[in-house]
Amino acid sequence: MRIVARMQDAKATFIPGLVSITFRKLSPEQIVERARAVRLQSIEWGGDVHVPHGDLDRARQVAKLTRDAGLAVAAYGSYYRAGGSELEGLPFQRVLATAVELGAPTIRVWAGKKGSRDATGPDRAAIADDLKRIADLAGGAKVTVSLEHHEGTLTDAIDSHRALLDAAPQVKTLWQPPHEESVEHNLASLRAVLDRLTNVHVFHWDPRTKEKHPLRNGAAKWRQYLDVIRTHGGTRHVLLEFLRNDDPEQLPEDAATLVQWIAEAK
Repeated sequence: MRIVARMQDAKATFIPGLVSITFRKLSPEQIVERARAVRLQSIEWGGDVHVPHGDLDRARQVAKLTRDAGLAVAAYGSYYRAGGSELEGLPFQRVLATAVELGAPTIRVWAGKKGSRDATGPDRAAIADDLKRIADLAGGAKVTVSLEHHEGTLTDAIDSHRALLDAAPQVKTLWQPPHEESVEHNLASLRAVLDRLTNVHVFHWDPRTKEKHPLRNGAAKWRQYLDVIRTHGGTRHVLLEFLRNDDPEQLPEDAATLVQWIAEAK
């Protein structure tokens, strides 16, 4: 039975899942089994280890493995960087072909290699142009492109992130809370991209040391983030990432925390 949270007015739906690169050392079979055992329902498969770019046989195998376990593919977590990867030997067509075989509804990409403070006007234009190009290619295959909300890229500041979305109207975005910012700042960054939001990466880090902690310790923050997302409606995969000590044995506790938050949704 699917564990979802809905509001009658907004009809928001949360699907609890896992980012596969949380456990880079585990095989896809081990990841699927662990996700299913703790009542998660979807997986974002990473393009660096588990489903490498261009390995179509592996993509088909992992797609079947996921489906047979009753899980959904939430996204393809590629490491394509707009404005750069095409020139460095990673054509987007290879990424897209892999995502199609995997059955991924969206492809996660990065907004360049420079933070918003260091990027020049030409840098921004090149990234926006590439995003529009790859979004058109993906759209032809009925797949979307979603930005990674991440430091060191053009999504690292609210205004820059929003400007990039406005410059590339077909592009969507993921969101995760910048660990070094206040809750108020993170809520503002979330609200700024709600209309284009696909999925959310869920974790709890110490903002000073970047040490990973059990998800339950972040309840005060995450309940606020989920409440904001819930008000906008739509379907969102909320995906666990960065567990304490990168330990698979932490997964049952964090998954139970996430499922509880969803079950208690208003």
